[in-house]
Amino acid sequence: MRDVVVLQHDAAEGPDAIGAALQRRGLSLRVVHTYAGDAVPATLETAEALVVLGGPMGVYEADRHPHLRDELRLIEDALRRGRPVLGVCLGSQLLAAALGARVYPSGGQEIGWYRIDLREAAASDALLRAAPRGFTALCWHGDVFDLPSGAVHLASSAMTEHQAYRYGEHAYGLLFHVEVTQPQVAAMVTAFADELAAASIPPESILDGAAAHLDALGKIAAGVFDRFAQNIA
Repeated sequence: MRDVVVLQHDAAEGPDAIGAALQRRGLSLRVVHTYAGDAVPATLETAEALVVLGGPMGVYEADRHPHLRDELRLIEDALRRGRPVLGVCLGSQLLAAALGARVYPSGGQEIGWYRIDLREAAASDALLRAAPRGFTALCWHGDVFDLPSGAVHLASSAMTEHQAYRYGEHAYGLLFHVEVTQPQVAAMVTAFADELAAASIPPESILDGAAAHLDALGKIAAGVFDRFAQNIA
């Protein structure tokens, strides 16, 4: 069975809807648990695609998290080979960095359920063309990135200009979370309780938002990630 390498940085942030879509298309997941000490593959030679998930660290913290350097090299290898790449949250920041863009603290925290507005280019994009022009997704980040040179800007929020982009035909960065399920949201609220407290965000607001928005978001996620999986297949 053909497999997809998935880089997972925290136990609470798994592939969820992404993994389900890949498996529906007959693809297997080779999950690399970097938080547990798994080694990042040196090359994507034997895999069909690369998925890089979210995590609590910053791209610029490689001295504390040396695996980030290995991840950047693997992303660069995937890009050279023309393999599909999907980066979510931290993954979108790592992809941007691998493409030479600046990644940096925004000076604030965008944590909670926020409206995502698709740009005009999304109307003809392979992954996002069937998604609503505006929808509510979970955001959980303090870092942002400049749009990589040559990338297509696909989405924004009121707080963050660059929420999604495509590079070439097969590499995507999504800063927001559309892959989440109710168990994942609950796990994130527990795992990152200190971060919520520091930002004075009640955990209930995240959980209540999940109850209000996940049904609609799940339908969007199924379409977006099925098209990503179809692109691989």
